[in-house]
Order: sequence, then structure tokens, then C-alpha cells
Amino acid sequence: MALYSIAYWVFFAASSTLYFVGALLVWLLTLPFDRDRRLLHLYSCLWAQTEFQVNPLWRLRIDGREKLPWRGPAVIVCNHQSLGDILVLFGLFRPFKWVSKASVFKVPLLGWNMRLNDYVGLVRGDRESILRMLDACRTWLSRGVPVLMFPEGTRSEDGEVKAFKDGAFRLAAELNVPLIPLALTGSADTLPKHGFKITLRSDCRVRVLEPMLPSDFGGSFERLRDEARARIIEAKRALDREREQAGFAARRPRTA
Repeated sequence: MALYSIAYWVFFAASSTLYFVGALLVWLLTLPFDRDRRLLHLYSCLWAQTEFQVNPLWRLRIDGREKLPWRGPAVIVCNHQSLGDILVLFGLFRPFKWVSKASVFKVPLLGWNMRLNDYVGLVRGDRESILRMLDACRTWLSRGVPVLMFPEGTRSEDGEVKAFKDGAFRLAAELNVPLIPLALTGSADTLPKHGFKITLRSDCRVRVLEPMLPSDFGGSFERLRDEARARIIEAKRALDREREQAGFAARRPRTA
């Protein structure tokens, strides 16, 4: 397994170098007419999916992709399990702007590509950074570009969906744009939260749930937040049952 992990990361580094050169070319060629970086984002989806699909024993199934808009504002929220979530969710192949930790933008190649894409950075716990992030998201939404956020704020250690922070739901309620929940499972079997050991087999699943309109919740972001979390938890449990039936055990919470 150690040799496999080393081989994977060597391939990852080499292929990412080539893909970043391609990203620069796409960025330059589309700069005059694609101010929202939609084509560059779709190129980045291809890049990420190459890094995922190179392992034939990593499987990905996405249900409900058609519920995501090609154009038009939406706040997309998803539970967060591991670094592998990024590779998995790029498989949506729909335009959106990631909201990600500012430190990730400093990572060579991957972070540089995030800057080219004009994704949104955030320093957790920094009030000024949070306000700048919200302003950037408002700008993208006003231009008809969806944003994708992890409302838990960090990756779950045990696979259980943690409490949601308010930001994504305040945005959706304030601007009265659809909120689209996603349930994700299995990605913790690819790239665990700590360390770089790659798991040989994984069965990743994403389910896009029905869009939620803030007006249906009286404009209350709290009600919107709580209902979105409940729907994600329910959908994730269903996905975990499907994985178990396929021979992949769901992750269990750690016990003291």
C-alpha cells in the first residue's frame, strides 16, 4: 500500500504540472470573452477527474446532476469528509465557484489554478476574511454564477455530519436564490483527513437534492439551514446503506 501511495502521488505531481500548463493556456485564450472563467472551471473538472479515475478501483456515482444549473445563481452546500471531496465534486461538471481555505490557494499548481479560476478564499475564524468572502460570493451570485460551500466549516473526523454554520444560508435568504443541498459519502476512503496514505478501493457517491427556495421557509435562514442539514443527513444515510449493500462498510463514529 505504501508503494501504491508513493506511485499515486508521483503521478499526481507530474500530471498536475502538465494540467497546470494547460490551465494557463485556457485562461489566456478565454480571458477576452469568458470573464466568469466557466470554461477554465470545466477544464479543472477534467483535471480533477483524471486524478480520480486513474485508479480503476475508485468508483464514483453522481445522482441528480441535472438539478444543478448551467447558468443562474444558486448556493450549493455539501457535507465535508476529506480532501477527496474536491476530486469527487469536480465530477459534477457544472460551473460554480469554490469557497475554500485561503491556505489552499498557496499550494503549488492546485492553489495557483484556484487563483486563475477566481475561486473564493477564506481564513476561518477571521471576521474580516469572512466578510470579504461573503461579498465575493454576492458578486458571483449577482453575475449568475453558483457558489459551493461546505457549511460544516471543516472535514468530519468520523463521517457524521457536523453542525452547519450560517453563512451559506444567510446568503441564499438575503439574495433569495435557490439553495441546493448535496449529500456525499465514500470520499474519506480515498484521501483521509490526516496523512497521505491512499486507499486502494473506494465507492464514492453524491446525490444532488431538490433545490430549496428561501421563500418557502419564510425567508428564515435558520429554518433553511436546519432543513438542509436534515435532508443531507437523510440522503447520506441512504447512500451509506447503498454502499454497504455493495460491500463497502460505512464509516462509524469513533468511540472514546
